[in-house]
Amino acid sequence: MTAEEQQKKDEQYMRKALAEARQALEEGEIPIGAVIVCQDRVIARAHNLTETLHDVTAHAEMQAITAAANELGGKYLTSCTLYVTIEPCTMCAGALGWSQISRIVYGAEDEKRGYHQYAPHAPHPKTIVTSGILEEECRQLIQDFFRNKRVR
Repeated sequence: MTAEEQQKKDEQYMRKALAEARQALEEGEIPIGAVIVCQDRVIARAHNLTETLHDVTAHAEMQAITAAANELGGKYLTSCTLYVTIEPCTMCAGALGWSQISRIVYGAEDEKRGYHQYAPHAPHPKTIVTSGILEEECRQLIQDFFRNKRVR
């Protein structure tokens, strides 16, 4: 697959993650969405549920990991790619590391809570990380959410 073909595929799946983020927004959650793809098939879709479940661990990535593992019938996601709108936090990056996911693709960096700053080695050593896919759209969604929260 060429780099251009991979970019198009990444954008296609990131749009699905953005749809999940918008669903989270409609539910009053922080608008972060995730999908997990295995062999060109979406096997898990998720968004933040921390408010709904009153659970600080109910991040989009954690929900997606659980759904994907259930779909595959095992805890390892070695042939899967996670698409998430915002850079995973340390907790999520650690869980992704334990899942041995093949690839992490995220939209915008999380300068305050992103794993790169605090735990750059949290993902599995073989995991390939790609950032900046639909970055502006991903960033704008979360910035607008927090801007609106401060206005209220």
